[in-house]
Amino acid sequence: MNPFRTRHHIMRMVMSLMMMMLASPTLADDQDFSTILETARGQTVYFNAWGGDDKINDYIAWAADEMAQRHGITLKHVKLANTGAAVSRILAERAAGRSTGGSVDLLWVNGENFAALKRNDLLRSAPWAESLPSWRFTDADALPAIRLDFAVPTDGLESPWGRAQLVFAYDSNNLASPPRTADNLAAYIISTPGRFTYPQPPDFVGLSFLKQILIETAVDTAPLYDPVQPALFDKMTAPLWRWLDSVTPHLWRGGRAYPANYPMQRQLLADGEVDIAIAFNPADASSAIERGELPASVRSYIHAGGTIANVHFLAIPFNANAPEAAQIVANFLLSPEAQLRKADPRIWGDPTVLAMHRLSEQDKAGFDALPRGVATLSEADLARTLAEPHPSWMKAIETEWRRRYASGG
Repeated sequence: MNPFRTRHHIMRMVMSLMMMMLASPTLADDQDFSTILETARGQTVYFNAWGGDDKINDYIAWAADEMAQRHGITLKHVKLANTGAAVSRILAERAAGRSTGGSVDLLWVNGENFAALKRNDLLRSAPWAESLPSWRFTDADALPAIRLDFAVPTDGLESPWGRAQLVFAYDSNNLASPPRTADNLAAYIISTPGRFTYPQPPDFVGLSFLKQILIETAVDTAPLYDPVQPALFDKMTAPLWRWLDSVTPHLWRGGRAYPANYPMQRQLLADGEVDIAIAFNPADASSAIERGELPASVRSYIHAGGTIANVHFLAIPFNANAPEAAQIVANFLLSPEAQLRKADPRIWGDPTVLAMHRLSEQDKAGFDALPRGVATLSEADLARTLAEPHPSWMKAIETEWRRRYASGG
């Protein structure tokens, strides 16, 4: 026997064994997910998600049809006016000792609501998000926000679902040059009484607008990215309250009423009651034009120094009744197929969290072929972003806003 050939044969066997050992975690993951998939069949997922926009509701209905056909999973959309209501319900179930059979299986969440869930141990404890097969299509190095929710580490407890950025919309036939800074906006509001408003807190877009003004007017923004300190709160927010005090009497309806959410404010723009609308989706105006809800002359803009941007997520509560099916739904919603459909401005227009270099050529071509929309800003324009403050600031600002302005200022 040739000793060289024998040694060569042994080396090949060792290398093959090493490759099998290296491959085993992936194989185990696939097997584990197959087990999850089998367990999930026949389960019902109560998906608690904001229900204030028809295009989003229609998208979730499409996902429900797909889950039923592909996996025998019933997906029920529990339409929320405020995500905090679902968080309170989960907290109440924990207090009542309801450790299983919870009323929420999957929750659309980010920011303070995620921080509250994590702080109170109300989330599925085993990290699951980065074990989803669709996670491989993301890139946390290129988009760190998929692992940071308003500066709070996600630790695999929620799966990224979409990106968002604060944008403003205006009718170019009525407003030639929109105001692009907080100071210019204040001057515009005062000079054109009744032509501007914002959604009423605790609406997410309304609070995001307040944070935008806070960042733009703050002397030093660094403390905004740490948990709020009561001793610093008054000093840090004083410029915001001065800004609001100056403009509130000149808002739509004299600041005595506010639209409940951004679709209602968008309708005010469509009806010609206000000059500017606010959304947290760069494609919102284009989608509304496509659906005939806004005139074709509407365009979008952001402020000169950038606007707040973030990632939104899906989370599974600690006592979910159908945690396996919830993971299957989250995995599908993170898939290139579902993300492509969601990114289409004719359907929703929510920007994807996927990394194009991680996709197949066919999927990448699908994203490249998406219509940008006549009112959607370029990626270069949208690159001017501001990081979300620590989530504790949101609740503190909401509380103080209610004290000062909820009764009409």
